[in-house]
Amino acid sequence: MSRGQARIAPSILAADFTRLGDEVEAVERAGADWIHVDVMDGRFVPNLTLGPVIVEAVRRSTRLPLDVHLMIEQPERYIEEFVRAGASSVGVQVEACPHLHRTIGQIHEAGARACVVLNPATPASAVEVVLPDVDQVLVMTVNPGFGGQKFIESMLPKIELLRRWIDQQGLDVALEVDGGIAVETIGRAAAAGAEVFVAGTAIFGAPDYAEAIAALRRAL
Repeated sequence: MSRGQARIAPSILAADFTRLGDEVEAVERAGADWIHVDVMDGRFVPNLTLGPVIVEAVRRSTRLPLDVHLMIEQPERYIEEFVRAGASSVGVQVEACPHLHRTIGQIHEAGARACVVLNPATPASAVEVVLPDVDQVLVMTVNPGFGGQKFIESMLPKIELLRRWIDQQGLDVALEVDGGIAVETIGRAAAAGAEVFVAGTAIFGAPDYAEAIAALRRAL
């Protein structure tokens, strides 16, 4: 993905799960670029969400890339299953991967784009050595586990540092942010160097999804 090509990725964590297929179709019509899927195991993060069966259902509802974020322990046990279910990219938490190079290779071997994810307290240096091996980096701008949290402003220097490393090495690595992304915060994240923006309540909590996505783009 070329630098400067902004992507909006609605997070289905904030969608109405009683009509999930309709919700996914609605945000695609409204102008979404990707669909973001949060997977939580109740152990790595204090919440429990969906599995591969839901990813399969979402895959049937849209042609957009599915950006699957595994907030789980031992993600290497489930990568192939999520890719078979329809994941276009698989994000793994660096804190859950003691053999990060191997896990990145596993994602690629399964046929998906590889993403490494940093919690707020994890420094950018945790992924510096693997930057040439990945397709995207996701900086969490809230502590993962729940939607609707406030954007952590102190994450901006981390985004700037990763942007600088990516550009200096001439890498084709998408820089993504997730957490508290709204009209009030998306511009600062973009100015710091982010180009993929995960938004949950800012889109699914709005009465008009198309206007919500358009407002985010204007705020860029």
